[in-house]
Amino acid sequence: MSTNTWNHLLRDQLQWHWTHQLRPRLEGLTDAEYFWEPAPGSWNVRRRGTGTAPVQAGGGGMTIDFAFPPPEPAPMTTIAWRLGHVIVGVLAMRNASHFGREAVDYESFEYASTADGAVAQLESEYAAWMAGVESLGEAELSRGCGEHGFEEDPMAALILHIHREVIHHLAEVSLLRDLYLHTTRSHAENEGAP
Repeated sequence: MSTNTWNHLLRDQLQWHWTHQLRPRLEGLTDAEYFWEPAPGSWNVRRRGTGTAPVQAGGGGMTIDFAFPPPEPAPMTTIAWRLGHVIVGVLAMRNASHFGREAVDYESFEYASTADGAVAQLESEYAAWMAGVESLGEAELSRGCGEHGFEEDPMAALILHIHREVIHHLAEVSLLRDLYLHTTRSHAENEGAP
């Protein structure tokens, strides 16, 4: 089979980043990093009943902070929040719309209470998305996808958008990990200074 098909090229766009950049940057993610709030008032994933955001969505013991419409400027978001957004709003909802996953949304999803749990959820939704994309033939890539905001666009345009979203948000997670490492290291060093 030729590796120059549109389907292969679309999958390769995300697979390459996932394999060489994004997934390796999640190795060793700790719960402290996962929930770390880089600024006061950050949106996060929290134990049910402990949030203060106008909307606290979730189907289990954890909820994700939101507001509709979002305030200007929008609050900083944590690694937990960004992973929740990618897992649910970027991948799981599209897996449900297009590839047979059970219906899910921000209100019904059971957010992970640990970093390891969130990474496992991300891996599962990523695998389902990639398998779904791989199952599409050329005709299916060209058909209208009917997705809100993409009503007149082919499925390939939605796929490109989803891939940009995953790459974009997981790059932000990588930056937050760097910031956490250097902020907490600097703080610990300053506390030990005479």
